Amino acid sequence: MEHLANDRVRLSVAEARELSERALRGIGLDGEEARIIADHVIDASLCGYEYSGPAKILNMVDSPKFRNPRRPLSALRETPVSLMYDGGNNNGMYAVYRAAQAAIAKAQEHGFAIVSVTNSWMSGRSAYYVEMIARAGLVGMHTLSSLRQVAPHGGAHAALGTNPIAFGFPTEGDPLIIDLSTSAFPATDLKFRKRLGQLLPEGVAIDAAGRPTRDPGLAQLGALLPLAGHKGFALAMAMEALGVLAGSGYDVEQTYGYLIVAVKPDLLLPLEDFKRHLSATIARIKATPCQEGVAEIRMPSEHSHRNRARGLRAGIEMELKIYDALTKVAERGGAG
Repeated sequence: MEHLANDRVRLSVAEARELSERALRGIGLDGEEARIIADHVIDASLCGYEYSGPAKILNMVDSPKFRNPRRPLSALRETPVSLMYDGGNNNGMYAVYRAAQAAIAKAQEHGFAIVSVTNSWMSGRSAYYVEMIARAGLVGMHTLSSLRQVAPHGGAHAALGTNPIAFGFPTEGDPLIIDLSTSAFPATDLKFRKRLGQLLPEGVAIDAAGRPTRDPGLAQLGALLPLAGHKGFALAMAMEALGVLAGSGYDVEQTYGYLIVAVKPDLLLPLEDFKRHLSATIARIKATPCQEGVAEIRMPSEHSHRNRARGLRAGIEMELKIYDALTKVAERGGAG
């Protein structure tokens, strides 16, 4: 570990992974669960999303759901091309990973699959799952309805989740990954800023009285706002409806519904043709002349792929405050 300026540290990827796994075992997860979740948060940090990196383990510890009993995932309903999981109150980074695995296996055998998870929580970056699917040579989509933290357009209280939607497409190079929240600001970044005592940007949140606020603590008592006003609200409602399809009505709070769709391109055209045509489309769009002051047309996920490649060489930075908190969590289990 290397100490940096401004109370930050740099860890090698191996050091960050080992710390994350120890922290997860320290809070009672078994080796496989710890490995799967650690891989998720390390990849988030590598891709440039520090608030979804190892700091997210601290959010797990703080969640009331973490203190409730867990049980193994179980199938509520299954056909050759579909599966609905009861997530057993397991963390979403583990449960949705299993759902993505199931979707890949079914789609590779039957050409199409739709898999859902209910009774789970805090699934992390949706991009992680659709990239899994795209790297398996499939087109992927992931939607979810989640904890109510976002006000409807014109509303003064939270009624919707951040409700992201993500897509993954195989290409001749790195997959094209599109992952966007329907809220004006990520809820995980809000928690991260509260932990570090940092303010929110203007115009993304309201307090409990419906007044604009930059204070993350007051925003947690109030609500985030929808992305792009009524347009983001409309998208959030689509995710809410798909969450119901995914089984959110069976969730204890009737909130969480995770949906994974995987499609074999060969249903319509050969995989290699799809990858070649999409790669050519991306190249054509990137070749668009840039406006003054713009260096390049950057595709969604291109920055994340570059960050990951750089981070694998240079290591992962985090706040010293986060490192110390994770170390304390890791020591709970007596791990060395």
